[in-house]
Amino acid sequence: MECRSLKMVVVYLCCSYCILFGWCVIASRDCEFPAIFNFGDSNSDTGGMVSAFPAALRPPYGETLSHEPATRYSDGRLLIDFIAKSFGLPYLNAYLDSLWPNFKHGANFATSASTIRLPDHVLPKSGFSPFYLDVQYTQFARLKARAKAIQNQGGTQYANSVPLEDYFKNALYTFDIGQNDLGEGIFGNKSLQEVKASVPNIINHFQENFKSFVLCLFNSRSFWIHNTGPIGCLPYILVTFPSAERDKVGCAKPHNQVAQYFNDMLKQAVVQLRKDFPSAAITYVDVYSAKYSLFVDPHKYGFELPLVACCGYGGEYNYSSFSCGLTITVKGSQVFVGSCGRESFRVNWDGIHYTEAANKVVFDKISTGAFSDPPIPLNKACLRN
Repeated sequence: MECRSLKMVVVYLCCSYCILFGWCVIASRDCEFPAIFNFGDSNSDTGGMVSAFPAALRPPYGETLSHEPATRYSDGRLLIDFIAKSFGLPYLNAYLDSLWPNFKHGANFATSASTIRLPDHVLPKSGFSPFYLDVQYTQFARLKARAKAIQNQGGTQYANSVPLEDYFKNALYTFDIGQNDLGEGIFGNKSLQEVKASVPNIINHFQENFKSFVLCLFNSRSFWIHNTGPIGCLPYILVTFPSAERDKVGCAKPHNQVAQYFNDMLKQAVVQLRKDFPSAAITYVDVYSAKYSLFVDPHKYGFELPLVACCGYGGEYNYSSFSCGLTITVKGSQVFVGSCGRESFRVNWDGIHYTEAANKVVFDKISTGAFSDPPIPLNKACLRN
């Protein structure tokens, strides 16, 4: 009788704790996602931009991925690659890849320089992707419709290259986008105050599109949304804005404050989306804090010179207009802008993007749930709080 009473007390206390703190994770099972569909920019682009604009990447990009052509804006794998691997799924093919892609277990709609809103200027005229988030949604809609038509035909040669219908409902949908919306303003001669003032509109666009396109169109349940990273710690910001106030680790403080404001607004939007769609599991992931920790204590993770690009040329941060992979002329001699050869010890790859080694550390951090709201690990992202 005493044991039974004790068990009831324990159950009561556990339930009270869950109610009091507003979250409770059922640890009985891990999620088994049959597919992943990703939307984003160069932080998760696995070949979209290079498929649309083949000259966009060149060696040494991708050098850590042996026997792979340069498709990622890094020396190797990205967060989305580690996410797919953690579920035993293949790396995602870019939706724009026309050379024998296989979308059976998902697709990647991300392209480098993508934004949430339609940018004022797009490639090939200037530096932003024409495949902004609205376009990525329409690409997904086409893939979903074509997959259904192919599966309904049955027995076609493409049936094993597209997802089954229930894969779409049971998939994990990942988002990593927003950095370029800030960058468009920062590098568009706007003051940081003006960039900050644009954030509510950017977030509102994300939120409204999420409602209109994602949940209604996808009829799915599991969403994993990354916030934006500490842009003030990237060499391309540090070099372009040398007079910006530095924080304790040498990052541009006002630029990071804008990123943090964006993240605060995004988190509020995600909280509201959970209320609007209570049947969905929508997880907000604080990638900013995970990445910033690499600059605060790089030696803890085996890194050196966290603010210096590995692949670049010139100056304090090894970053200039002579970008990674170019061959330039210096004092009459041809010089290849290549890797530092110590990418496994570096945080930054090319002045803008992270190395595979840094991405792996960040993945290890965010996959535990320690940086998530609600605080659930990646392998339980299908469970509502």
